[in-house]
Amino acid sequence: MAKVSKRVRELRKLASELGPLELSRAVVELKGLEQKLPAGVKACKFDQTVEVAVRLGIDPRQADQLVRGSIVLPHGIGKAQRVVVFAKGDNAKLATEAGADAVGDKDLADRIKDGWLDFDVAIATPDMMGVVGPLGRVLGPRGLMPSPRAGTVTSDVVNAVKEYKAGKVEFRNDSSGNVHCVVGKLSFSQDKLVDNVNALLKFIHSLKPNAQKGVYVRNVSLSYTMGPGIAVVA
Repeated sequence: MAKVSKRVRELRKLASELGPLELSRAVVELKGLEQKLPAGVKACKFDQTVEVAVRLGIDPRQADQLVRGSIVLPHGIGKAQRVVVFAKGDNAKLATEAGADAVGDKDLADRIKDGWLDFDVAIATPDMMGVVGPLGRVLGPRGLMPSPRAGTVTSDVVNAVKEYKAGKVEFRNDSSGNVHCVVGKLSFSQDKLVDNVNALLKFIHSLKPNAQKGVYVRNVSLSYTMGPGIAVVA
C-alpha cells in the first residue's frame, strides 16, 4: 500500500470536517485548503487542476442509460489543448488555419501507430473514419477516439478546432456510473469556477436518460489534482 504523505492526511482531515457545502462555499474552501495546512507542512506550488465528480443513479450496464457529452465551459479550463485533425483537401487547409496542432490523413494515422500521442483531442471528418477506425485500440482506451456523439467526427472542422482550443471538454460515465470532468484551475476566481461547475451540472442534468428511474444526481464532489474531495450539495 502506498504511503500517504502528511500533507494529504492533513488535507483529508480538513475536508472531512466541512461536510456537504453549497457550491459557492465549497469553491471557497477548496481554494483555501492549502493555506490551512499546519506549520511545517508544505503546500503545492503548481497551479492544480480542479475536477468535478458526479455520482449518477444510472445503470451503466444498460446502453440506454449511458451519459456522455461535451461542453465548452464559460471560462475554459486554463489549459491550451493540443488538437489533431484527420482531414484532407480543403478541410485539411481549414483545420490548419483554425489552429490545429497537426493535420493529416494516413500519414497522421501512421505516426500515431508508431507511438506518437502528444495531443489531447483528435477530430476527424466523416470521410476519414476508414483511416481512423483501425486506431481504435490505441485511441479508445485513452479517450481520444473521434466520435460523432462527442462532436469530434464532423464536417465542420473549423468550429470543432476552435471549440476545443477554447476549452471544450468531454466526459462519459465510468463503469460505476460516475462522471469526472475538469472544470478549471485552482487559480481561477471563485466566480469563474462556480460558473463552470454550474454549466457542467446543468448540462449533465439535461442528459438524463429517459430509461433512468429514481434519483439521477446522487452526489457531487469537487477536488483538485493533489487534494481531497469536498462534498457539494447536489
